This record gives sequence, C-alpha cells and structure tokens, in this order.
Amino acid sequence: MAETTEKPEKAKAPAPGKKEGKGGQTGKGKEKGGAGALDHAPKAAEGTPRLQLFYQQTVRAKLQKEFGLANRHEVPRLVKVVLNVGMGDAGKNPKQLEAAVDELGMITGQKAVITKAKKAIANFGLRAGMPVGCTVTLRGARMYEFLDRFITLAIPRIRDFRGLPNRSFDGRGNYTFGIKEQMIFPEIDYDKVEKIHGMDITLVTSTRRDDLAMALLRELGWPFRGETPQRVA
Repeated sequence: MAETTEKPEKAKAPAPGKKEGKGGQTGKGKEKGGAGALDHAPKAAEGTPRLQLFYQQTVRAKLQKEFGLANRHEVPRLVKVVLNVGMGDAGKNPKQLEAAVDELGMITGQKAVITKAKKAIANFGLRAGMPVGCTVTLRGARMYEFLDRFITLAIPRIRDFRGLPNRSFDGRGNYTFGIKEQMIFPEIDYDKVEKIHGMDITLVTSTRRDDLAMALLRELGWPFRGETPQRVA
C-alpha cells in the first residue's frame, strides 16, 4: 500500500491589532496605563464653547427678528479670527521672532505660521522670502474660546481702556483693530518676554454688510467705544 503523506498546516497569521507572544500565542499589546487607545488628535475643548452656545441659542434668533431676515442662513456669523504680528527686524533678530511665535501659540492654543516677504523692497532692506512676522488663523471652537477669553480677561487689562473703535469695518462685514502690547493676555509671562510688540486682529464674518456685522459683535458683548457692552448670559 502506498504511504500517505500529510501536508503540514500553515501557521495562521495573527489578527490585525494583536501581537504574537511566546509560543505563538496572540494577545493585545500592552497599552499605557492599562486604559484604552490614546487620542492622538485631541479636540480644542470638551463640549461646545459657551460663547458659541450663546450665539446659537440667543443671538441668532434675535438678529433674525431684528433685521427681518426670512432665511436663517442670512443671519451673520463669525467665520474666522486672524491674529497677525509684524516684525520688520525679524531677519536680523530671529530669536525675537521665535519668541513671538511661541507667544501666539500660548495665546491662541494653535501654532503660528511665519510670514515671509513676497517681494524685495530696497528702501526697507527687504529681500524676497525674508521672514517679516507670524500669523494665526482660528476657526470653530478655538475661535470662540479665544474671543471669550479676550472679551472677559484680556480687555479689562488694557490701560486707560475707553472702548474699541466702531469705525474699523472694511465695508464688507470684516472688523480689524490693533493692540499695542501682548502683555494684556494672562497667558504671557512678563519675565520671559523678549520684546513688547503689538498685533492686528481681524474678525471675518459671513455677511457683506457692516451694520449686520456690528450688530453681531455687539450682541456677543463687544465693547465698542461710547457704548455699554451687552451682557452675555
């Protein structure tokens, strides 16, 4: 009789996500602290910022009724907030530029981007590609959190504050103003400041009308000059 030869069974590959231990045993890899998988992309904050909730629950309906807007999508809303720090001597003092980038990161919770000159200007000693400052663009939850901290914490720290200008709209629903020093933000440590500098802050809205944009900021508690700020519940 012919002898039958049995083929050896192929070893099964371990299932994805499992590590093969001693003796071919498989098991889940050890995770740090024995907890579940770590979230490598954490959110800006847990939950919805209170200023955003106030806009959704109170401001939106109030503006729609006040201006008689039939479509709720016509109600103005904040799109983004842009912070820009210009430093003409950034090419000669890179340490001050790095400090400004770190300060913007602490203020906004988002890493700043270094801006570079687009063309050379001989009178200013600029060459194309030379760093001239840094900027941060905030959207969504970080935008509302920054505005909440700015209105409630930073503005009261401005010396001789008499309100923000109400004529700084560009005719297309965007509002730009400047501050003279970054020391008004409580996140800044005075002992670690390399240089006192100002910054420009631009609030971009979804409307093209200045009156709608101004009404939106006023309802969010914006302290315009000569007016009593609206109380945000």
